[in-house]
Amino acid sequence: MTKIKLTKQTPTYTLDWYIKWVASVIIIISVILTSNNIYPLNLFFYSAGLSGWFIVALLWNDRALLVVNAVSLALLLNGLISYYVK
Repeated sequence: MTKIKLTKQTPTYTLDWYIKWVASVIIIISVILTSNNIYPLNLFFYSAGLSGWFIVALLWNDRALLVVNAVSLALLLNGLISYYVK
C-alpha cells in the first residue's frame, strides 16, 4: 500500500488565513440558519461570509474565487433588498 503524504499549500496564521477561517465559520452558521428556515438572518450571515471570502480572493488574486463570491454576494444582497423593499 502506498502512503500519501499531504502537505499544506498555504501559510498559516496570516491575515488571509484568519479571514478565510472566520468567513468559513460564518458560512456554516448561515447554512444552519437556512436549514432551520431563519430568514432573512441567514442572508446576513451568508453575505458576511461571502464578503470575507471575496477579500481572501482579492488577497490571493484568484479570479475564480472573485467571480463566484462577487456574483453570489450580489445575488444575496439583491434578495435582502427585495425583502425589505416589499
